[in-house]
Amino acid sequence: MGDAHTRVARGRAEVVRELHAAVPLARDLRAPLTASAPWLTTVLSVQSAHRRPRLTPVAVVAGPRGSGGPDGLALLALATAGPVVTATLLGDGLPVPGGRPAARLLARDDDAADRLAAGMLGVLTALRRPWRMRLTGLPLGDPTVRALVRRRPDAVVASARSARLVDDLDALPADALPAGGLVRSRDARDLDAALPGLLAGVRDRRTTDLVRAAARLHAAAGRLEVATVRDGGRLRAGLLTLLDGGDRLPWWGRSEVGGLREERGAPLVGVSLAGRGSVVRAVVDRVVPLLPGGSPPARPLSRPAGTG
Repeated sequence: MGDAHTRVARGRAEVVRELHAAVPLARDLRAPLTASAPWLTTVLSVQSAHRRPRLTPVAVVAGPRGSGGPDGLALLALATAGPVVTATLLGDGLPVPGGRPAARLLARDDDAADRLAAGMLGVLTALRRPWRMRLTGLPLGDPTVRALVRRRPDAVVASARSARLVDDLDALPADALPAGGLVRSRDARDLDAALPGLLAGVRDRRTTDLVRAAARLHAAAGRLEVATVRDGGRLRAGLLTLLDGGDRLPWWGRSEVGGLREERGAPLVGVSLAGRGSVVRAVVDRVVPLLPGGSPPARPLSRPAGTG
């Protein structure tokens, strides 16, 4: 890496260890629930239970200059099937509460952000195959995104508006509800009773496994509410809401009676870039001078080591 204080961990066990070591950092930076150790450990468990897509978890850690916990942590998932390796943030594509940035590249300061950027690029440029990085769901002004762009001016940064689920179930008129009305509960038994109806028709097994596991984990900690409207034994409406401090985060729901809608939320930022891989770079630099009319270039045609 060129920095003795930056390290890389690979595989579920090592990444979990780094994730838990960074709990104080996440707390200091007020990371959202979806960037916390319990949530991301659940994501790792779900991903390890599924052979496809084949994802390798990687943690890039900006260690402290002195003693103490890490100053930075980036959690990536490398999709290694196919000719191109794709790097995304851990948990990308799995359901999170909308309306605000759910992902984080934890960095205590600009120095830690720069070391994270260098570490992530180091992981990818060391690959023998072509690669692409696609990081999404981050807050505007993320310092590690800025550091990535400084190091790779060809990186593409884009913003998008998030959408959040709005809970209007309490506003439903009484005559629109079955006799049992609307019931809100934090009881894990009520959650288990609602999950089959809430997940009915969802075909993606990673999604259903994540919703079940994360909901049960947060219900056990008193950090999840389940709202239901039943007509006899049939679920007519259901909503899972995560409780993050004083914030209520509607997360997963469906309704046949109304009371749920979407609205525009906070902006999100993403960054993408790509590289050819170490083997392709070496081949290009050797072969081009041998082509008809070719001559040794004044400098290598591929990017220097460490830039992709």
